[in-house]
Amino acid sequence: MTMIKLMPNTNRGGQVDTSAYSLATTEPVRKLHTSFDVYNETPLIELKNFKGVRSVFVKDESQRFGLKAFKGLGGVWAIYKVISRELGLSNPTLDELFQRRDELSEMTFITTTDGNHGKGVSWAAGLFGCKSYVFMPRGTVEVRAQAIRDAGSATVEITDMTYDDCVKFTARLAEEKHWHLIQDTSWAGYEDIPAQIMLGYSTLAYEALRQMNYQRPTHIFLQAGVGSMAGAIAAVFAEVFKDNPPRITIVEPEEVACFYETMKIGDGKIHSATGNGQTMMAGLNCATPCELAWKILRRYAADAATITDDVAADAMRTLAAHGIISGESGCAGFALANAALDSSELSRKLELDADAIIFVINTEGDTDPDNYKRILR
Repeated sequence: MTMIKLMPNTNRGGQVDTSAYSLATTEPVRKLHTSFDVYNETPLIELKNFKGVRSVFVKDESQRFGLKAFKGLGGVWAIYKVISRELGLSNPTLDELFQRRDELSEMTFITTTDGNHGKGVSWAAGLFGCKSYVFMPRGTVEVRAQAIRDAGSATVEITDMTYDDCVKFTARLAEEKHWHLIQDTSWAGYEDIPAQIMLGYSTLAYEALRQMNYQRPTHIFLQAGVGSMAGAIAAVFAEVFKDNPPRITIVEPEEVACFYETMKIGDGKIHSATGNGQTMMAGLNCATPCELAWKILRRYAADAATITDDVAADAMRTLAAHGIISGESGCAGFALANAALDSSELSRKLELDADAIIFVINTEGDTDPDNYKRILR
């Protein structure tokens, strides 16, 4: 049953320092990303006059680093920072790192993932010649686990744990084994690595801004699991458009909507999702927000929306008609725009009109090829 729910952010406002996401400060991040042979700027597709609005810009991350998803941007920057620290180097070049291959081969990285983050960690660790272990929550389809193995160096295991329990397990294992935890969510005492992962996503935002000639979107719809990507993108656009940041809406699956629940309770603290956790949007199946992301989104997100799987499926078909391959989680931001523009009530609540310029990110391609084919039939 098609359903979209909207929850205003009553805690919106206050001061947040986004200077870490400025163009100048994030230049080393882009320098690393562009030094890889596999680097190419991913496309920005403009859908003009889409359903009566001025433009919908779709940043297509399905073509990022050959990984079918954006997550490698954060994983490789975080791993690079850990390696640099461990080797006592400051902003080394890739050649300088590769001269220390014996030391790199002794480093091990570990993470929990529902798919794309683990693929990015596996790829990045393999790139530097390091070992990696990736643990996945129950219900993960084997094709996602195999994609992580194929991407790089990882040993991968699908567990019988929930995502949040799996994160706790890998954190304990990292401490016991003296491995490096590369997790894209933060908690008290674990903030540096998630912060670096979020900075890694700034490359995506600045590519898009250049491609739009720094035209200001009126609306940004950002899908969220733990919210690291959403927080990073919000921070970049808030930094660039300080005087008038775009209106930002967070989009989540109906049955695993932690930002929606956090805004619903409205006490300014993070809260876990209360649904049954069942959704085909596997990349968004995370029950608790990243605290670092919430600090940014509490300030800049106007609201949170939940969508059902059929809303996502309709968006996948619509994007395919425009030549964009989008997976179940990848389409979620666009899915809200696509459905809202068919509803006068939702358009009114989201303040969408004929002058709207919408920016969304296709965060993944067909990472579950069989399901993608079923939906597009």
